[in-house]
Amino acid sequence: MKKKILISLALVSVITGFSALQVRAQGVNQASVTAHASAEVIEAITATEVAIMNFGRFFPETNGGEIRLTPDGIRTTSGNVTLSGGSYNQAIFHITGHFEATITIALPSGTAYLTNLTNGKTMEVTEWEANPSLDSGTGVLKDGKLTLNVGATLKVGSMNDNPVGLYSGTYAITVSYN
Repeated sequence: MKKKILISLALVSVITGFSALQVRAQGVNQASVTAHASAEVIEAITATEVAIMNFGRFFPETNGGEIRLTPDGIRTTSGNVTLSGGSYNQAIFHITGHFEATITIALPSGTAYLTNLTNGKTMEVTEWEANPSLDSGTGVLKDGKLTLNVGATLKVGSMNDNPVGLYSGTYAITVSYN
């Protein structure tokens, strides 16, 4: 048993001594390497409004209601709103940037307002939707391009709340590289 303990202590002493020699050897010898760094500048991301969101013509009956305009350009109503002829369409944006880049797209988080140009009365635009769907808030610029269709819901009051006239407003969509 004593021999095993002595042999073990001897091995520990040799290993410890060897480690100490290596540490001293590293302190004496030095190495230098030339390292490299790189960077890539890519084109700026752009978003262009190709078609404005247009809820079209309608008549707000007694109590008003809502007009839903989907990202695919389908228009439906609820409540007391009667749709009329004329054109309507979803908003369409062309987004360009770096080939195959992943981007973040943020639709408005709140309400936008359309204001009557004559009397200042307003209607609310809410419940923003997009195609392609932005469940994760991201998209990919396939071949450096993406077409984004946007729809929303227009809350319409009564004829007293929203009298005859042209209503317009703005909203912001934010697009950025991930």
